Order: sequence, then structure tokens, then C-alpha cells
Amino acid sequence: MERDALGEIRRYLLARRGSGGEVAYRIAGEARVADEPRKPVREIVMITSPAPRGNAAAVEQASLFGEGARKPGLDLSGLDLASLDALVSKCERCGLAGGRTRTVFGSGNRSARIVFVGEAPGREEDLQGLPFVGRAGQLLTKMLAAIGFAREDVYIANILKCRPPGNREPQEDEMAACEPYLARQLELIDPVMICALGRIAAHGLLKKTAALGVLRKGLHYYNDIPVAVTYHPAALLRNPNLKRDAWEDLQTMRKLYDGKVGEGE
Repeated sequence: MERDALGEIRRYLLARRGSGGEVAYRIAGEARVADEPRKPVREIVMITSPAPRGNAAAVEQASLFGEGARKPGLDLSGLDLASLDALVSKCERCGLAGGRTRTVFGSGNRSARIVFVGEAPGREEDLQGLPFVGRAGQLLTKMLAAIGFAREDVYIANILKCRPPGNREPQEDEMAACEPYLARQLELIDPVMICALGRIAAHGLLKKTAALGVLRKGLHYYNDIPVAVTYHPAALLRNPNLKRDAWEDLQTMRKLYDGKVGEGE
């Protein structure tokens, strides 16, 4: 099969998956690329069908190019934050739904100019339905105060809306299932800046796999919104030696934030 044809198939698959269609494939045999007789390439025959109805929890087929399985897309464009919160409270898009006490949507100023995004709820958050209310949350409150923010000034959310068992790291399918909710939250709040708290939050927002130490040193963007990256408060509790670096991150972020707010005045 020619490379151009493979490219066309790939574009078709991505478009179909983006519209909610199910995609499957099989390997039919081998072909040879023109001008490269010694490099065999498997020929791919596509089999597609409409997305199944009545089973929204079913996992979609993995795509042709080995990307992780994803849930069907959600149209959340007509929802405000209250409606989105209500939808999240009933969500069963991943296996975490069965073990949660409460979903943790987010809290704070719904017109905030800055949003802080963490990894996932912990035990206290799961019980109360609010983000960052345990020991890490208490430290976050102090961190915010140190740079002139009250909790009421900002908005705080997580990559995941449900607590993973034993506070383990979120899995890719769980993050993919929750991603549309956070994306709509950020769209509605429309902040001038985002702060990613920790490696998992940074990877989830930025789709980058660089180490936290690398991500902390640069300014990034999420849908044209500047994103600063620093340590998760829980990491600072485990390793107080990181607090100096975190303080420098926060000071830099505050300067960038003030600059962005000043531009809008």
C-alpha cells in the first residue's frame, strides 16, 4: 500500500473517531513501498461501523496507530458550570465511579482570573466533595496567601473528578474520560492564567511528557492560556527541601499573572 494511501486512511480514521464513530481494522497481508523493495509494509484493510447505541460505557476500539482507547466525545457546549457539576455527579465514564463517595468538581471564584489544577481527589476530598481540603489543601491555602491570593479569589480543580483507589496515580483512560469536563470548566471560567500543580496535572493539561523539573522552567499554553507549572503541595509535604524552588515558581507566576491582568485593563 502506498504511503499516500496510508495517510488518507489515517486522516479518515481520526475524523471518524472524532465524530464518535467506531473504528476497527485488520492486517490483510504485505505490500512493498515504491522505490524501497527491501522494506515491506503491512497492508491495512479498514472495517468501520457506526458507534454502538445504548452502551455509552463501552470502550472504543483502539485506533490504527496504537493510540490509547478513548471514550466517545461529549457535547458539553450548552452547559454552564452548575449544569456541568450536576452531570459530573452522575458520571460513569470510567471505573472510578464505582468506588467514589462523592465527585469533586471544583471550587472557588467562578469568574476567577487564575485557575489551579491538581491531580486527583484524595480521601478528604472524596468525603467532602471539595478539592484540596486535606493537609495538601491547607498548604495550598498558605501558598496562595504568600503571593496575595485568598482561596475565594481563585478557582481550584483537578484532572480527575473521582478519587483513585489508594490515591494511586491516574490512569490514561481515566484522564481521557474526565478531560472534557475540565476543558469545559476552563472554557467557562476563561482565566488569564493556569497553574498546574505537579507532574500529572502538567502532563494532563499540556500533553507533554517532560520531567517536572523541565516543565517548571518554561511557560506553556493551554488553548492560548499561559500555564505555569510547580510542585504539588503533597510533594512539598513529603520533601520540604522543595519549598524554596516552589516559592520561586510562585513568585514568577504571580509576576506573569499581574502582567496578564494589566494587559486586560
